[in-house]
Amino acid sequence: MFGLGAATRIYLAVGATDMRKGFNGLFGLVRDRLQCEPLSGHVFLFCNGQRNRLKLVFWDGSGLWVCAKRLEKGKFRWPEVRGDQNKVQLSHEELALLLGGIDLQQAKRRRWYRRGVTEEPAA
Repeated sequence: MFGLGAATRIYLAVGATDMRKGFNGLFGLVRDRLQCEPLSGHVFLFCNGQRNRLKLVFWDGSGLWVCAKRLEKGKFRWPEVRGDQNKVQLSHEELALLLGGIDLQQAKRRRWYRRGVTEEPAA
């Protein structure tokens, strides 16, 4: 399996995605729609229009993972955004809540100290 370190970012694609897309289609969506580097090691989430299917894309250094989940009943509570935003960055805790069926918009965020992870400049 794969582990998510503190430096791993989690990006959620806003809106609906065609769940028939596989490795190449989702790779292209990460690159073109989300304007991110698919081979960055970050996690990218996509959901269908009915909000009952989810796909996760992740590069582990040697290959691309595409994981899928289909809910038997119920729906994922996908965050809503205003404007022309095409992605939302989630914390590791928010990902766990989303996958566990918790509505992120109803959850109350408390003041919490978290040291930000800084990226090292390219050499």
